[in-house]
Amino acid sequence: MPLWTLHGNGRTVEPGKVVHPGERLNWPATVAIGAQHVVAMFGATFLVPILTGFPVSTTLLFSGLGTILFLLITRNKLPSYLGSSFAFIAPVTAATASQGMGTALAGIVAVGILLAIVGVVVQFAGVKWVDRFMPPVVAGAIVALIGFNLAPAAWGNVQKQPLTAAITLAAVILFSVLFRGFLGRISIFLGVVVGYVVAGIQGQIDWKAVGDAAWVGLPEFRFADITAPGTWGAIAMFLPVVLVLIAENVGHVRAVATMTDKSVNKQTGRALIADGVSTTIAGVFGGSGTTTYGENIGVMAATRVYSTAAYWVAGFVAILLALSPKVGTLFNTIPAGVLGGATTALYGLIGIIGIKIWVDNRVDFSRPVNQYTGAVALVIAIANFTMGWGEFQLTGIVLGAAAALVIYHGGNAIARARQTGADDGGPIPAVGPLGGDPENSRSAAL
Repeated sequence: MPLWTLHGNGRTVEPGKVVHPGERLNWPATVAIGAQHVVAMFGATFLVPILTGFPVSTTLLFSGLGTILFLLITRNKLPSYLGSSFAFIAPVTAATASQGMGTALAGIVAVGILLAIVGVVVQFAGVKWVDRFMPPVVAGAIVALIGFNLAPAAWGNVQKQPLTAAITLAAVILFSVLFRGFLGRISIFLGVVVGYVVAGIQGQIDWKAVGDAAWVGLPEFRFADITAPGTWGAIAMFLPVVLVLIAENVGHVRAVATMTDKSVNKQTGRALIADGVSTTIAGVFGGSGTTTYGENIGVMAATRVYSTAAYWVAGFVAILLALSPKVGTLFNTIPAGVLGGATTALYGLIGIIGIKIWVDNRVDFSRPVNQYTGAVALVIAIANFTMGWGEFQLTGIVLGAAAALVIYHGGNAIARARQTGADDGGPIPAVGPLGGDPENSRSAAL
């Protein structure tokens, strides 16, 4: 039995229909759509290693390998590209600065293992407990605080080259409002291109390393290190990322199920396992943690092609790009001003996605417990509250996420005990999927 059946005449999508995961168009069309998926994911995926100091080619390699692994684990039934997750930027940056890249990679590995364990639980117990543990008010707060916690990093880059940063930011905004569809979704990538050209004109780029780099070669591998002092305290900074990845994966599955077939929801546990395994492998060898990508949901919605065949193509294309050191070196020449302008928009958008989760799920902020769940978590993260015991440090992201969970569940437990849930912050049923798809919301904004 073939992996995919041919949709209609293989050249066009029939009116009113979609190409399902188990179908495909002819191979030339499938390859073209797969290449489009690579372009869609590229702008976001390469930014994460650039911002965290990870090797770009290594991240691309494990992004492609992770995508193929995801398709295998989900039994070729769930179309998705696994790109770099922005949720890792803050803890990776902090861990690298304090303990080094090996410790940061250990944190990524820990997140991957925990996410895979959650996937196993979901596969056997169902996903409803996730909705109860992390309702929209909590999910939105955690996503938002991760974005807003990064604001000082964006400002640090802007200060180095203010003019270049301003032009880059303006280009990002203009592309997002001038263009709709695919070009609008890659506005940050296009803005970086404009900023890069401007920086080159100003003489802010040194291309010598690009000329010296080989066209073909293996990426640079780095390795996770759990032996360094303070590693376990640093790993604690990464644990809230698991909650974000759960929300992203669950939202992705539900989005695809809505647009294709409800049976796709049965792959939720496998999706979490696959992303967890992919993130673990990437962390072991020096790649960024992965997540399902909303940019690619946008491509599927525009083309009405949900065939997993296109993602096999995209995965292999990413691997081929990773085997060119010249590609990775080129992206490493992006100057600070370009990164500052792009991340001013990007980090803010991550925060707005969390707020959008509140809006989409109609979170009632007239209830005190919801007010304090969001308010306290955001202030802790933005100010980067820190607590430490010797080498064990808890930073704003960990403390903010913990505060959101404790305030929401503790407040509701007290309200139930006093039988004042209706007036004092009782639980609100979620409307629609778990906070939507954070990555997809980000791509729509882009």
